[in-house]
Amino acid sequence: MYHIVKNQTEIRFNEKTLQFTFQKTGGVTWNWQEDYAPYMECECGPVYFQDGEKISHEILKTGVGEGILSTYEGFRNDGNIVPYKFQTVVWVEGASGDIYCEWIPVCEDGLEVKKVFWPGPMAFEEKREDWYTLLTNRQGMLIPNTWETKLHTPCFDGFFGTAGAYMPWFSQIREREGYLAVCLTPWNAGYQAEHPAGGPYTHVGMRFEPSLGKMEYRRIVRFTLLEDCDYNDMCKVYRNFVDEQGRLRTLEEKAVRNSHVNDLIGSAFLHKGIKTYVQPDSEFFDPQNPDKNNHLTTFAQREEEIRQLHELGVEKLYLHLDGWAEPGYDNRHPDYGPACQEAGGWEGMKSLADTMHGYGYLFGIHDQYRDYYMSAPSFDVNFACRLQDGSIPTHKRWAGGPQSYLCGSQAPYYVKRNFRELEEHGISLDCAYLDVFTCNEGDECDNPMHRMTRKDCYDYRCLCFEYLLKNGILSSSEEVNDWAVPSQIFCHYAPYDFMMEVPGTPRQGIPVPLYNLVYHDCVIQPWMMEKVSADEDYMLYALLNGGAPYLVRDAAYPNIDGAFDGYVKMSLEEQVERAEKVSEFHEKVGKREMLRHEFVDGNYNIQKTTFAGGISVLVDFEKQCYKINE
Repeated sequence: MYHIVKNQTEIRFNEKTLQFTFQKTGGVTWNWQEDYAPYMECECGPVYFQDGEKISHEILKTGVGEGILSTYEGFRNDGNIVPYKFQTVVWVEGASGDIYCEWIPVCEDGLEVKKVFWPGPMAFEEKREDWYTLLTNRQGMLIPNTWETKLHTPCFDGFFGTAGAYMPWFSQIREREGYLAVCLTPWNAGYQAEHPAGGPYTHVGMRFEPSLGKMEYRRIVRFTLLEDCDYNDMCKVYRNFVDEQGRLRTLEEKAVRNSHVNDLIGSAFLHKGIKTYVQPDSEFFDPQNPDKNNHLTTFAQREEEIRQLHELGVEKLYLHLDGWAEPGYDNRHPDYGPACQEAGGWEGMKSLADTMHGYGYLFGIHDQYRDYYMSAPSFDVNFACRLQDGSIPTHKRWAGGPQSYLCGSQAPYYVKRNFRELEEHGISLDCAYLDVFTCNEGDECDNPMHRMTRKDCYDYRCLCFEYLLKNGILSSSEEVNDWAVPSQIFCHYAPYDFMMEVPGTPRQGIPVPLYNLVYHDCVIQPWMMEKVSADEDYMLYALLNGGAPYLVRDAAYPNIDGAFDGYVKMSLEEQVERAEKVSEFHEKVGKREMLRHEFVDGNYNIQKTTFAGGISVLVDFEKQCYKINE
């Protein structure tokens, strides 16, 4: 047994089981799950760390900390010993007391690793409500060990940098003592969590995946142990970390670069479209109901709707316009254009934009630089993402039919080309939405002409955002994500996971605003405003999160992305009145840090958020009412 003590933090290592124990001196012990054995998922099957025929451990002391260095080699593949070798270092930083777990590839010959499951999940077995797990699945969720609903695999399998994990961390707290596990190398990593119906446990662990077929670089997880804490404290520890890294970029800072940020705060969001055309070879094509496949609304009709909203007294408005170009929504990207001829062409689009600006409103468009449609005139398979085996992933789910994925290295060039064309036709944009960038995982491309890792891909996506910002256009994408914060101004939504399911679906945990407790004052988030039933009103979540309201949200596709049939119907006047209330509150708190979220008297149905400056909102989901205190 190895035992390290540094800055009141202790680590113990059992060289027989290869398991670690972490502890703040005098605090609770955090043991890895008893039946866990560290392993790699390989092409030849599971390979356990213990399978190495040559394993050694030694104490490692440096000028900044102390820990245990382990070396693993002598693995067999098909009965033969192969050169594959890796190391792990688990050490305590003297200055902070944080624990760093590092997995280091030394030689990758002989084994084809698909996933590494290390460090291990903590033992978390007691069926107690004050034992709970925090997952950054979308806005955030809290799972007590007593929770009755089984946890299902999150979207994108909990891969960091996607909708399944807006931030690269998870946490567990028991009786107000907890740990925060942050992946410092998140580009090819994720979490996997298990919670059976009714508990009595929740297990969550880390996994690492290859980049372009190789593990290639050191993978690092940092554990911070806290005493007398709750989920708010975990979020603030992470916020402090990103601030130390220089990645906390507030809206106050962003507004210095583009004052339209201030115009967007307090605006109602209007999501409308112009042309929908579903190609016959798309999976969405419905041959039995041709009217569902195609429809058209002219720019002039949208212009008249804007006048109507102005007459109803809407003071601040942002229009997100889908399907504005030929041949319709989700078609022929990245060669999207010209402006839809049947709807009025460039002149009609310019008139709509000018009308928006005449009322002091903001105007923006939907655009797409990941889906690479084979119908695009410039389509060239040599610039589609290529996997290591030489294959090109394809599908035909969306309206435009068959597509692959554009290598992200090419996206900034297409953004520059397309937005210059808009400018040449007199279309003055305040905002632009680059679809799926902050929702979907980073792509990889093994074409030697433009080889790209996932980390590279995220960097290229940020370059697209930065080009827009340089040209005075506020940048947006589908959801939010940790890697995008410095370059993203707003999003389409940043919902709780249950909002993406059919209303009434059992919730897999308690929704908590983990993302907003870190980044509320950094990215503007519009919220769904539907009253989904007599007992559930999403407007209350918009207020609780200090977000912007959707005035109208016309879904591009039916019954997906949180847009379902059967909501309580409201008049436009009612929608305007509700949006005004949320806009007014967003105007006050949009650029303020969310300091704290709490369940009042432990009641999950009565929640309160407090923002910098002392402004708070109390929401009662049972009585469907709220109270704002300034």
